[in-house]
Amino acid sequence: MRTVREISSGGVVYRRHRSVTEVALIRVRNKWRLPKGRVEEGEGLQETALREVREESGLEGRVVAKLGDITYWYTNKTKEGKTIRIFKRVYFYLIRCLKGDVRRHDEEVEEACWLPIDEAISKLSYPTERETMRKAATLLGGASLRPQARTLRRAKNG
Repeated sequence: MRTVREISSGGVVYRRHRSVTEVALIRVRNKWRLPKGRVEEGEGLQETALREVREESGLEGRVVAKLGDITYWYTNKTKEGKTIRIFKRVYFYLIRCLKGDVRRHDEEVEEACWLPIDEAISKLSYPTERETMRKAATLLGGASLRPQARTLRRAKNG
């Protein structure tokens, strides 16, 4: 079986809404995931992440940090019907939302929505993407905790 390597890029898009940090998730084929896609020829990783976020979630933003990368294997069929094995590496970035509307996602996406970051972690379908979301929460300073929980934690530790 032939092996193909793919490079993709995507992002964890966030906003602060009523003192809660929310992130955008997309649903494709009944799986909740982060927006991501293949790097096109001549395109940089950050450029791809911003383009894919815009296409799949309807949101535009600015990269504020690199979150790391994940790798996985899967199989697919060629146009000729032959099975190929694909090794995929996906680079993720933390992206601050500047504008847009999750209702303006492209047609490959069934749904895009904003969720509090802690809910998004549990809703994501893939463990590697949950770990990426946890990294984002850490970089955002414990943003995965709602304000009340953060206050309780401080009182308990202080």
